[in-house]
Formats: sequence, structure tokens, C-alpha cells
Amino acid sequence: MTEKKKIKIVLVGNPNCGKTSVFNLLTGLRQRTGNFPGITVDKKIGQLHLNDNFHVELIDLPGTYSLYPLSKDERVVIKSLLQKSDPHFPDMVIYIIDSTHLEKNLLLFSQIRDLEIPLVLALNMTDIAMNNGLEINAVKLAKELHVPVVKVSGRTGEGLLDLKESIVNLYNELPITKEKRCDCFYKLGEKEKNIVKDFEILFPEYNEYQNLIIAHHYDWLPIEQNLKNKSAEILEKNNFDPLDAQVNETLQRFSKIEPLVRSVLSKNKKSNHSTSKIDNILTNNVFGVLIFFVIMAIVFQSIFQFASYPMDLIDSGMSFLVETTKNALPEGWFNDLLTDGVISGIGGIVIFIPQIAILFLFITLMEEVGYLARVAYMLDRVMQKFGLNGRSVIALISGGACAIPAIMSTRTISNPKERLLTILVTPFISCSARIPVYAILVAFVVPSTVILGFLNLQGLVFMAMYLLGIVGALGSSYVINKFMKNEQKSYLLLELPDYKMPLLKNVFYTVLEKIKQFVFEAGKVILVISVLLWFLASYGPSKKMELAESSSIEYATQNNLSELEKDDLISSKKLEASYIGHMGKFIEPAIEPLGYDWKIGIALITSFAAREVFVGTMATIYSIGSVDDELSIQQKMQKEINLKTGKPRFNMAVSLSLLVFYVFAMQCMGTL
Repeated sequence: MTEKKKIKIVLVGNPNCGKTSVFNLLTGLRQRTGNFPGITVDKKIGQLHLNDNFHVELIDLPGTYSLYPLSKDERVVIKSLLQKSDPHFPDMVIYIIDSTHLEKNLLLFSQIRDLEIPLVLALNMTDIAMNNGLEINAVKLAKELHVPVVKVSGRTGEGLLDLKESIVNLYNELPITKEKRCDCFYKLGEKEKNIVKDFEILFPEYNEYQNLIIAHHYDWLPIEQNLKNKSAEILEKNNFDPLDAQVNETLQRFSKIEPLVRSVLSKNKKSNHSTSKIDNILTNNVFGVLIFFVIMAIVFQSIFQFASYPMDLIDSGMSFLVETTKNALPEGWFNDLLTDGVISGIGGIVIFIPQIAILFLFITLMEEVGYLARVAYMLDRVMQKFGLNGRSVIALISGGACAIPAIMSTRTISNPKERLLTILVTPFISCSARIPVYAILVAFVVPSTVILGFLNLQGLVFMAMYLLGIVGALGSSYVINKFMKNEQKSYLLLELPDYKMPLLKNVFYTVLEKIKQFVFEAGKVILVISVLLWFLASYGPSKKMELAESSSIEYATQNNLSELEKDDLISSKKLEASYIGHMGKFIEPAIEPLGYDWKIGIALITSFAAREVFVGTMATIYSIGSVDDELSIQQKMQKEINLKTGKPRFNMAVSLSLLVFYVFAMQCMGTL
């Protein structure tokens, strides 16, 4: 048996070039998501099967336009391609090109080629280019660039076998000798040559262009401090202007790229202008905004209408599981822990997976189609009035899924003030963790009726909660903006990709990954808190617990209560005498004017760990000692009576108050 050859390959390309689609097709389900070391930038790592002789680790790097990054996630690309000590330094690069924008995409390619990293060029979206009347001569392009060029389709999988064959052939030719290397795209100027000559003494293992890139980025690259100090001295001695150097380099590169593109690109027919025609409507100042709000209304309607059926099935399944487990195991603390603590707590979250899945599905579809970029462009002028940026819209919309990745996505906002403002106000946007809370409380306030024949009233109230959060976010941003100075000129640099049909496999992978992250991350917190709550709610000071039980039995005997009523009374009194009951009683005076009792107070405290824990807490509290396990958490809460008024505890005022509280409360340790 021969040992498998281990290869590390990175996928690189401009944003919206279809890189992730190609990655998903190459790796299938053999992939995982994590963070790049030392920075909260998502990375995807997958296993690529070439043949039995190779073990290939494929890494999908963030999209970037050049080796001169404007944001933190773009810096990841430079570190991975430049630092040989970086764990993601590749043996090879697969460079993905959007065939409909060949000239623009070749800028970054030319820079990577000058880094002298082995390259395979994948021409993606050639089918869309053909529809637009563009045809690329791949054979001639390969000859001109001195790299393998393969036509692929991230949508259909066409050309992937040819791409794999090119990878194997290129690997077998490694290492590339100096005789085989072609001329660099960029010729250094005299000042740059002097700088690079000094840098080669500091970094002898790097070539000319690699040292030039280090000169541009030495201040944030992870190199030793003494080398940073010497680098700064060299640049100061030569009066180095990095911005001027970048402009000159870009102009020189395009002077070579433009004639090259003209020689390999032919236009067979009139270009397809359907994208611009659609944009005339979707980005219109009036109709575009109306269409956006209609789309968002459809999203929230779907969350309530389409999710109700699978939620009912999950609810029935969890109730059956609790009942079966109770009957199967002998009575005792372990039975109670498993059913009242673990299963009831997690069940209170699992039931809301359909609603969360629908929200992620719509956000992913809008991104795949190319609509989210239009929303950012369309609302940029409005956002500027609040001190934000068009890219802030993408972060705020992402906040509808989870505030944590939404805050991470602000890395793409280059203006520091706008980035900070976006981070500060993003938590006002109602995230998917609040869906369980909204869903259970809206059900108390609003009847499930349909108005105008198609609008669900609960869905409208649900949307109102999101609108209230948006008002809070924009209002806060407007106020903070008045007190913060903007030291950098603001602009929006954003590519509007061509509209395209979403690739269902990509949508599936993305939604599945997001749901897994949500469920498992929230599940860890909920499981621990549910078990802790069960313990605190089941046990308390022994004397007080004994007194609660004896007084309940005495009261039941005097008033001829049934066995069922007596058990409920004992459970209620013991819960009140428990440790968690004492905590709730302690804060009750502060929350009682809101109509809340000590039970709701417990849920408010625990939901500071994560907002969705509110439902898990209520599920655990109302399951402790409950004699009717077949009732759902919602039904148990509906039966709760305010002892002072004799009316239901969760009336309209209390439910609306809790809804507004959860719109504005930060309440998420991860976000903090």
C-alpha cells in the first residue's frame, strides 16, 4: 500500500463569482465550518476526492477583489496566500472566475500568479456568459496565462471531472522550476525595487512580489515586532506612498489584462439586458422599497402559516416522548430529571425549528438570487441619514437570523464609524432566537384569523415586532451618530451580481448548516440551564418544602379536593418553596407592576444566557410536578391564574409587555 499524497488546496475568487457553489459540488457533504485562527471569520473546509492516491483538503477562502484588502475577512486571503507558516498556506490555488466579468476577475488572478503559487483557473458561469453573448477561448487563455484553464459550472457540475484531472496533472508537474515560470504581470518601479531589496534581507524566503505585498501589509501581518520596526524604517527612508503604489500597480496590470481579454473573448450577439430591466423596478426609490416590504411580509406570513403543521407534529412527538419515558422508567429523581428537565427543556426549542428554517431559507434564497445586494444598494441613501452604510442593511437583515454572524459580517464595512454603529444597533433586530418567544406570546394576544382572505393576523403582529426592532435600531443609530465624529469619508463599494436561479443544493447546505449551528449552540445552553432549573425547582430548604407539602395536604383534606387537584396544589406550593421559587420571589416586587409574577421573573433571569431559553424555562417550570403531561407548554401557560385577580395570568397586557421587553432587551451572552 502506498501512502496517500496529502494536498492542501484553497479556492480563491472575487465575491459573487460562484466560488461556494463550486466548493459545495467538489466536497458534497464532506465539509465542516469553523473559524480562522485568531479571527471570527467563517471558513469552510472539505475533503475533495481525486483518486485513491490523494488526500485533498479543500479550503474556501473569503471573496476579495485584490491583495489590498479593505476589510478584515479579506485579510484572511492575504495571510493564507503569503505566510508559509500559516496553517492554510496552500500547495495549489483553484482560482474561480465569473466568466461574465472576465477582465475584472483577472486582476486578483494576476496578483496570485506573481506570488508564484501553482494555479488552476476555473471559468465558472460560462453558461450565463453564453446567454449574454460572450464566449471565452479557454485554450488560448491557458496558453497566454501559462496555467491550466477549465470551464466549469457551479450550478450543473459540468466540467468538474476536467477540473479534478487538471489538479492531478499540475501536482505531478510540481515543483515549477524557474525555466517554466512565465514573466510577471507587474514590473516593479525603481523605488519599489530599492524597498524590496531591503525587504529581501528581512524576509529572504520570499520572492520580489511577495516582499512588496509584505511592505504594504507589514503593520497587521503576524510578524515579529523587531521586523515590523525595521520594515517601517525602510518605508520611511524611501518615502513610500502605499496608495499611489497600489494605483500604479492596478493600472499597469489592467494595461496587460485588457488586450489579453480582447484576444480571448468574443461577443456573438447582443448582450442580455434582462438584469438591468429588472433592476429598474427592484431598485426604484418607490416601487423597490414597496416590493422589499412585500417580500418581508411574505416571509413573516410564511413563518406562521407554513410552519404550523410540522410544529404540531413535533409538539405531539415530544409529548409522546415525555409520557412514554415517564411510564417506562421507575418513579424517582432520575425519571423527573429526564422528563421534566432535559426533554421538556429541549422540546421547548425543537418545536420552533420549522419557523427558524423558513426564515433562513428566505434569507438564503434572496442572497443566492442576488437580491440582497440590491437591497443594500437601494437603501444606502436612507442608511446614510442614520449614520449607517448600505452594507449595514445586509448585517441588519442577517440579524433576523442571528445577531452574532450579523455582527461578524460588519467586517465588510470599511468605514470604522459606520461599522461600530452597525454593531451597536444590530441587536435591536429580532433574531431567530426570539421567534419561540414571539410565537408563544403572540398566540395569547392574537387569534389565528385570516383577514383580506390571505393575511394571517398573527403573522402581521409578528412582523410588527420586527418593525419595532428596526425603529429602535435606526432611532438609536440616529442619536449616536450625532455624538460620533466621522474621521473617514464614507462610500459604498458593492457589486450587483447578475440575477440567477438559486442552486437548490447550495440553499439546502446553507440552511442545514445554519439550523445545526442554531440548534446545537442553543441546545448546549438550554440543556445545562434546563437541568439546573429542574434541580432548583425540585429542591429547596427542607423545612420549607416539608411545610409546603403538609399544609397543602391539610388544605386539600379540609376542602375535599380531588386527588388530581391535591397533587397540583402540592406541586405548586413546593415549587414556590424551592430554590428557584425564592429567586423569583426576590425579584417579584420589581416586576409585579408589569403584571409579571415570580415564575415569569425566573424566565427573565435565565433568558439572559440566551433569549430562546425563556420558552425552555417556562416549559421546565410548568412541567415540574405537572399531573397532565399531555398538555403543551402553551396550554399550561393559558391555564395559569393570577391569584390576586382570579383571571388568566397571560392576558393581553402582560403578553404585549413581554413582547416589547424581548424586542428591546439585549439578553444574549454571545452577542454581548
